[in-house]
Amino acid sequence: MSLEVSTELGQIQVANEVIATVAGIAAMDCYGLVGMASRSQLKDGITELLGRENLSKGIEVRTESGEVVIDLYIIVGYGTKISEVAHNVQSKVKYTLDQMIGLKVSQVNIYVQGVRLVNEE
Repeated sequence: MSLEVSTELGQIQVANEVIATVAGIAAMDCYGLVGMASRSQLKDGITELLGRENLSKGIEVRTESGEVVIDLYIIVGYGTKISEVAHNVQSKVKYTLDQMIGLKVSQVNIYVQGVRLVNEE
Protein backbone atom coordinates (compact mmCIF):
# COMPACT_ATOMS: atom_id res chain seq x y z
CA MET A 1 0.00 0.00 0.00
CA SER A 2 1.20 3.47 -0.76
CA LEU A 3 -0.41 6.85 -0.27
CA GLU A 4 -1.92 8.18 -3.49
CA VAL A 5 -2.98 11.80 -3.93
CA SER A 6 -4.61 13.25 -7.03
CA THR A 7 -4.17 16.92 -7.88
CA GLU A 8 -5.00 18.99 -10.92
CA LEU A 9 -1.34 18.62 -11.95
CA GLY A 10 -1.28 14.82 -11.73
CA GLN A 11 -0.74 11.90 -9.36
CA ILE A 12 1.48 11.75 -6.27
CA GLN A 13 2.44 8.40 -4.76
CA VAL A 14 4.25 8.09 -1.44
CA ALA A 15 5.70 4.64 -0.71
CA ASN A 16 5.34 2.91 2.66
CA GLU A 17 9.13 3.05 3.04
CA VAL A 18 8.97 6.86 2.92
CA ILE A 19 6.13 6.97 5.45
CA ALA A 20 8.13 4.68 7.75
CA THR A 21 11.28 6.80 7.38
CA VAL A 22 9.43 10.04 8.18
CA ALA A 23 7.84 8.35 11.21
CA GLY A 24 11.24 7.09 12.37
CA ILE A 25 12.92 10.49 12.09
CA ALA A 26 10.02 12.12 13.95
CA ALA A 27 10.22 9.49 16.70
CA MET A 28 13.98 9.94 17.13
CA ASP A 29 13.39 13.61 18.04
CA CYS A 30 11.55 12.55 21.20
CA TYR A 31 13.29 12.72 24.56
CA GLY A 32 13.93 9.34 26.17
CA LEU A 33 14.04 7.35 22.94
CA VAL A 34 17.39 5.61 22.43
CA GLY A 35 16.54 4.08 19.07
CA MET A 36 14.42 1.73 17.02
CA ALA A 37 14.49 -2.05 17.48
CA SER A 38 14.59 -4.46 14.56
CA ARG A 39 11.30 -6.28 13.95
CA SER A 40 13.05 -9.25 12.34
CA GLN A 41 14.86 -10.31 15.51
CA LEU A 42 11.88 -10.20 17.86
CA LYS A 43 11.23 -13.91 17.47
CA ASP A 44 14.72 -14.71 18.79
CA GLY A 45 14.27 -12.63 21.91
CA ILE A 46 17.19 -10.44 20.87
CA THR A 47 16.71 -6.77 20.12
CA GLU A 48 19.09 -4.91 17.86
CA LEU A 49 19.49 -1.15 18.05
CA LEU A 50 19.10 0.23 14.54
CA GLY A 51 21.12 3.13 13.21
CA ARG A 52 19.65 6.22 11.56
CA GLU A 53 20.14 4.79 8.05
CA ASN A 54 17.68 1.93 8.59
CA LEU A 55 15.10 3.30 11.02
CA SER A 56 12.28 1.98 8.85
CA LYS A 57 13.18 -1.62 9.74
CA GLY A 58 11.71 -0.96 13.18
CA ILE A 59 8.46 0.42 11.78
CA GLU A 60 5.51 -1.31 10.14
CA VAL A 61 2.98 0.65 8.07
CA ARG A 62 -0.28 -1.10 7.19
CA THR A 63 -3.95 -0.45 6.52
CA GLU A 64 -6.80 -1.94 8.51
CA SER A 65 -10.36 -1.28 7.36
CA GLY A 66 -9.16 1.55 5.13
CA GLU A 67 -7.28 3.32 7.94
CA VAL A 68 -3.50 3.68 8.30
CA VAL A 69 -1.93 1.98 11.32
CA ILE A 70 1.73 2.37 12.27
CA ASP A 71 3.62 0.04 14.62
CA LEU A 72 6.90 1.30 16.12
CA TYR A 73 9.33 -1.02 17.89
CA ILE A 74 11.45 1.16 20.16
CA ILE A 75 14.17 1.09 22.81
CA VAL A 76 13.90 3.68 25.59
CA GLY A 77 16.54 5.18 27.85
CA TYR A 78 16.95 3.97 31.41
CA GLY A 79 15.48 6.34 33.98
CA THR A 80 12.75 7.75 31.77
CA LYS A 81 9.05 7.17 32.31
CA ILE A 82 8.18 4.64 29.62
CA SER A 83 4.52 5.65 29.33
CA GLU A 84 5.47 9.31 28.79
CA VAL A 85 8.07 8.46 26.17
CA ALA A 86 5.56 6.25 24.33
CA HIS A 87 2.86 8.93 24.46
CA ASN A 88 5.27 11.59 23.16
CA VAL A 89 6.36 9.33 20.30
CA GLN A 90 2.73 8.65 19.36
CA SER A 91 1.86 12.35 19.31
CA LYS A 92 4.99 13.42 17.43
CA VAL A 93 4.66 10.74 14.74
CA LYS A 94 0.97 11.42 14.17
CA TYR A 95 1.51 15.19 13.97
CA THR A 96 4.58 14.97 11.70
CA LEU A 97 2.93 12.61 9.20
CA ASP A 98 -0.10 14.89 9.04
CA GLN A 99 2.01 18.02 8.49
CA MET A 100 4.63 16.64 6.08
CA ILE A 101 2.64 14.16 4.00
CA GLY A 102 -0.98 15.02 4.76
CA LEU A 103 -1.53 11.48 6.02
CA LYS A 104 -4.17 10.94 8.70
CA VAL A 105 -3.02 8.06 10.91
CA SER A 106 -5.69 6.29 12.95
CA GLN A 107 -3.32 4.44 15.31
CA VAL A 108 0.32 4.62 16.33
CA ASN A 109 1.11 1.47 18.30
CA ILE A 110 4.28 1.46 20.40
CA TYR A 111 6.10 -1.75 21.30
CA VAL A 112 8.88 -1.15 23.84
CA GLN A 113 11.49 -3.81 23.12
CA GLY A 114 14.16 -2.80 25.58
CA VAL A 115 15.72 -0.32 27.98
CA ARG A 116 19.27 0.91 27.50
CA LEU A 117 21.66 3.07 29.48
CA VAL A 118 22.26 6.33 27.68
CA ASN A 119 25.92 7.37 27.64
CA GLU A 120 26.25 11.08 28.32
CA GLU A 121 29.37 12.30 26.52
